[in-house]
Amino acid sequence: MQDTPNARPLDAQTREWLANLEDLGEERGYFEPLGLAHFAVLTDASPTLLVTFETIDTIIDDTEGALPLGFDLVSENGWSHLGIIANGNTWFRDKSVYGYFDRLVDDGFFEDFDQVIFMGSGMCGYAAAAYSVVAPGCTVMVFNPLATLDPRVTEWDHRFGSMRRTSFTDRYGFAPDMIDAADQVFVFYDPEEEMDAMHAALFTRPHVTKLRCRHLGRHIMQDMIHMDILQPLLETAGDSGDIASHFHRLFRARHTYSPYLRRLLMRLDDDDRSMLSGLLCRNVVGRMKAPRFRRRLNVIESQLAESGRSLPRQRKTVSAT
Repeated sequence: MQDTPNARPLDAQTREWLANLEDLGEERGYFEPLGLAHFAVLTDASPTLLVTFETIDTIIDDTEGALPLGFDLVSENGWSHLGIIANGNTWFRDKSVYGYFDRLVDDGFFEDFDQVIFMGSGMCGYAAAAYSVVAPGCTVMVFNPLATLDPRVTEWDHRFGSMRRTSFTDRYGFAPDMIDAADQVFVFYDPEEEMDAMHAALFTRPHVTKLRCRHLGRHIMQDMIHMDILQPLLETAGDSGDIASHFHRLFRARHTYSPYLRRLLMRLDDDDRSMLSGLLCRNVVGRMKAPRFRRRLNVIESQLAESGRSLPRQRKTVSAT
């Protein structure tokens, strides 16, 4: 069995968590270790299958009840779920994972489902795209895209130095090539994140829709969860609906999402656009309880007054009677 890059030793806490997940997995379907660093858990419940890729650290630190995000995403609609979980930042580059998906294909596993959706974020989004080749006609949803770490292709990305000696040229390697059999692919990225935007460009294909999530940074999926828009987007995918149009409607939720508004204000301040910063703050305090924006608005108005300027007067809205 090959050593998996960046796999971590299983400490007592992780072993206990895995034992609990194994018990839960056996209740739902099955739980299977894939070598030393990866695990598969299956819930077989309906003709729609969600395949997610996650890491133990992210599950324990970021999800409710320290359970895989996929469990929560399918709980409301009763879908089937296959979760592939990594212990460490392995990028799922492991012969045991290759062999597992090979067996699923040989067994005709994906043919038993009417709809299959692969989903993941960052490293896990890379895996979702790379392994989607096993289910022709599937839908793929990738957040903060990563295409490969092959230095011949992405020598400009220096974020993952510890993985540079890992092969991304063998099986399930270059993610943009692995999505060719998918029906639809949706890539969610922040164009302000230069590296993510460059990876997103590598996914350019006729059946790929790239959706800009400006000012959400490197944690787009988590922000969408907090804005309550990931679940409806996923359900649209399960219904083979128009994800792009639905996304643009749902993404209006950012207008009341404080982390987004703070990032937008920070960007305007960094660009020294005080007038726009002031207009943003005035808009926010007019709609929300936002002490930080109120304080910033007071500072901006004082600075403008010192230079003999002021924010444009607000237009009064006349209601029809």
